Amino acid sequence: MNQPLPTIAVTMGDPAGIGPETIVAAWGYSAVHDICRPFVVGHPAIFRRALKLWNIDAEVVPITDPAEAEPSLVRIPCYHTGGDQALDVVPGKVSQAGGQAAYEAVIAAARLALAGQVDGITTAPLSKSALHAAGHKYPGHTELLAEACGVRNFAMMLHLPPGNRAEGPAGLSVVHVTLHMSLRDAIENITTEQIIAKTRLADVVVRALLKSLGIDQAPRIGVCALNPHAGEDGIFGCEERTIIRPAVEQAKRMGISAEGPLPSDTLMARAAHGEFDAVVAMYHDQGHIALKLLDMHQAVNVTLGLPIVRTSPDHGTAFDIAGKNQATETAMLNAIRLADEQACRREATYAGA
Repeated sequence: MNQPLPTIAVTMGDPAGIGPETIVAAWGYSAVHDICRPFVVGHPAIFRRALKLWNIDAEVVPITDPAEAEPSLVRIPCYHTGGDQALDVVPGKVSQAGGQAAYEAVIAAARLALAGQVDGITTAPLSKSALHAAGHKYPGHTELLAEACGVRNFAMMLHLPPGNRAEGPAGLSVVHVTLHMSLRDAIENITTEQIIAKTRLADVVVRALLKSLGIDQAPRIGVCALNPHAGEDGIFGCEERTIIRPAVEQAKRMGISAEGPLPSDTLMARAAHGEFDAVVAMYHDQGHIALKLLDMHQAVNVTLGLPIVRTSPDHGTAFDIAGKNQATETAMLNAIRLADEQACRREATYAGA
């Protein structure tokens, strides 16, 4: 007997950004409908506007329950959230209304996932400035969803699928120890305990990615140093010796195939060439810059440690091209595909790794 396809809720993101455009563009791929049962979350009129912009012949059908969703290439079920103030949002402009609309869509999708009504969520980009203007003081999607799910041990993972300048069998995944904060604050927040926690999350999720490809082995995880040249024996800093190396040694004792601390510049190059399946980065830009240089239009953002599946394209709202029919849907397609894969092995996303 065939298993039912996973139900994936796709949130519209900030209505002033490219999120709705990338969603309707991705909707027209039969490959999406072959693997999952998608529906969108947000204001129906926003998606109709995107369809008109892209000259796509499809119908947006409001629903009040995910069970009502009957998606097809020309039918987009929409779980209606938010008021009509979202209709006044101007493409490319930060606004309180845009931030509120994006927030309401994400919270609605998270609640559906927590209630077991959907198998995963894929979120289009939101604007942190608009989110704050609406009174929601979260650094981003990751922290917002962590609070909504009531978890404290969580992490951001960027994933580049195999074949996109990532030569490893499962592509390349980068997990971050610290996230949205100043570099000064990030350094203060890097602890042995946090490195161990993020390395464990990376091990569980990437192990599942490998297993899905028929590779039953521990992922090879490279752990970044913080300082240039991995501190050069303490000349450029002692964090490698006092904080990072003890974490790597503990991870090894736990059965994790971890190596480090390694200079991040050469580690990222080695990982791209397939020597490592995953990298643990110490701070936001250490991981983001490297992966986005490889291919920012293919990469996907995954939140680890949640009791729900959540993926997102690894790009922002792109206000500069919003409403101009210039966006690309590749990362959105990859995000939906990965949400489907994660939903099929949901236990691999949970924090109890």
